[in-house]
Amino acid sequence: MDVLIYPCVFTVSNSRDLTVFPPRAPLKFSASAVKGRVKSGVVEKTGAAIVWYKHDLRVDDHSGLIAAASQYRTLVPVYVFDHRIVSRFSDEMLQLLLFALEDLRKLLKEQGSNLMIRFGSAERVIGQLVKEVTASSIFVEEEVEYELCRMLDIVNETLSTVSFDGRNPEIVRWSTPFYDVKNLEDLPLSYNEFKKLKFPVVSSLLPPTLPGPPMDLFWGALPTLDDLKKFVDDSSNVGNLKKEWISFKKFSAQSVLQRKRLKELEKTELRESNQQIASYKTTQRRPEKSAFVTRQGNLVGGGASLVLNALAAYLRYLEGTARDEWQEVHEKLREAESREGASFHALFGSALLLGIISTHRVYYEALKYEKDRNGGFLSPFGYSTTTIAAAIDTVSSMEWYRLLTLQGQIKERGNDSVRIWRWNGTLIQYTVAGHEGPPILLVHGFGAFLEHYRDNVNPIAEAGNRVWAITLLGFGKSEKPNILYTELLWAEVLRDFIIEVIGEPVHLVGNSIGGYFVAILAGLWPALAKSVVLINSAGNIIPGYSVLSYSEGRRTLGAARFGARLLLLYLRFNIRNILKSFYPTKTDRANDELVHEMLRASYDPGAIVVLESIFIFDLSLPLNYLLEGYGKILVIQGMKDPLSDSKSKLAMLREHCRGIVTKEIDAGHCPHDEQPNEVNSIIEEWVVSIESEVSPVASAVKQCRNKRV
Repeated sequence: MDVLIYPCVFTVSNSRDLTVFPPRAPLKFSASAVKGRVKSGVVEKTGAAIVWYKHDLRVDDHSGLIAAASQYRTLVPVYVFDHRIVSRFSDEMLQLLLFALEDLRKLLKEQGSNLMIRFGSAERVIGQLVKEVTASSIFVEEEVEYELCRMLDIVNETLSTVSFDGRNPEIVRWSTPFYDVKNLEDLPLSYNEFKKLKFPVVSSLLPPTLPGPPMDLFWGALPTLDDLKKFVDDSSNVGNLKKEWISFKKFSAQSVLQRKRLKELEKTELRESNQQIASYKTTQRRPEKSAFVTRQGNLVGGGASLVLNALAAYLRYLEGTARDEWQEVHEKLREAESREGASFHALFGSALLLGIISTHRVYYEALKYEKDRNGGFLSPFGYSTTTIAAAIDTVSSMEWYRLLTLQGQIKERGNDSVRIWRWNGTLIQYTVAGHEGPPILLVHGFGAFLEHYRDNVNPIAEAGNRVWAITLLGFGKSEKPNILYTELLWAEVLRDFIIEVIGEPVHLVGNSIGGYFVAILAGLWPALAKSVVLINSAGNIIPGYSVLSYSEGRRTLGAARFGARLLLLYLRFNIRNILKSFYPTKTDRANDELVHEMLRASYDPGAIVVLESIFIFDLSLPLNYLLEGYGKILVIQGMKDPLSDSKSKLAMLREHCRGIVTKEIDAGHCPHDEQPNEVNSIIEEWVVSIESEVSPVASAVKQCRNKRV
């Protein structure tokens, strides 16, 4: 029997999970794809279901909530404070989360339901709740981030041990697509080609009427911020994450530099404390409908209505206003506009990450305002204001990278060779190889990606190491948000990757500008680095330096934007020849694999923004300062590097960086890819030597094992 289902379409995936897509019109589907009894073509509500909230803290444009409400007589929405999710949030994000949950509970009650609050591992909480309410389905938004995908799989394994009437409870993974894409596998990899297909944007969905909540359940209370921070601190020892590292993420690289420069740690802490107090006092004087609800007051949040009001103010920036809360948004916009359009991601990125509003809602609110400005028409020449363009471009870009990630995961079919880590709401690719041994992190240079270590990751791992390679924010298939890219930002990305993903100190390996990034990381947060390996690294050596001078408050100007566009055109036409010049002894290594991916990435949304960073880079932090007294430094130098005088650079490094070890390679700018076998052996021997210094016993045991083999 066929069934008409509003407002969601159900299709059965290979894993027996259900994928939910909102149609533009009612469509026919077989009754076997729908949970519930069917009578006269109508789905009769029956049983109980759980709606598990994570990063979708809203009631509108929520396919999972609509699907569950349309099928089940009993509905239990729940939010689980799981350490795998909340431990990565900053204090300000934790505040936003609490405000969002408070608002979500209120909205659910208005729709006839409630929100349950639970603490602990998701598999334990969901497993117990399923038994408590005899739930046959758990509706949860699909994930692309590797660790959260693993969490869903663990929950699924837990549910396989539970049975009602001979059937296991089933996870229903839902998604609200932004574009009406029928087949992800046929999606072009080039954003340029994708735009030509002109996929329509799917309409947003209204909130459903929900069944009343069971009266005999304990719904739980929201924690205070202090209680939540204590929960995060207590759970930070789970896995390898070191509790004391949490404090590293609370301070930017810029603030750490200021401390090192002034050598007044106590005064700095006092000043920051006073700033927090002043910020808290300022919060008390904010407008009644202010969306800047946290003590720091940097991010938009506080619930759907406040966020939408702030969005309206943002879009109407050029109109001016007498409303206090709109004036506040306009002031924050000006402060956050480090480059054209960057303020939208800076202000609203956290609200989108938590799902307080959806990307659909942002798109349609911006488009509606654009039509209102133009008498109901849309100009083919672009949007009429920079704020409208910023909002639409940001959410469209976010969806492109999500689709690119989903397509990659579908093609890999669970291989997990390339994984996703979410940093400040953005999607970043990485890979890992090896199951035991010392941890090593490989960092690529400007314009490259993790595949630039194509012949390094597995061989080094097979030598008895665990190897990670990351595609940095702004490169390859990692996301390229509209933000100000600096060397300090990329160092912070690496810092957080080590803390959140690797969870222990690592041997840092960096090529070109990636070498400079790892040098900054080791210099500012030495506890995270076991050793540093620089492969034809960028960065200067400044003898006799005394006082640091470092750029603050950088912004990109029109000249940088114009220069980046010219440079991009030049690179697209000359990339193959440029690459070959980097591989003087093996030009065939500059092959189509590298060229095609670099060209593909150059058309990604945000690529031009990343390229602008070249014009604002500040290399005034000398390598000899960053690595002063570090002691565990290996420099691998391709002596035929067309970008630098290798002999002079090595001489300067030997003179001004005490205790470094140098290796000269007959190669160009990328010796790790031009002469991978030689470089791999050097890195492997280096790691063994450093590890033997740290643990002579462990080294002796390893040598004995090797002799037995």
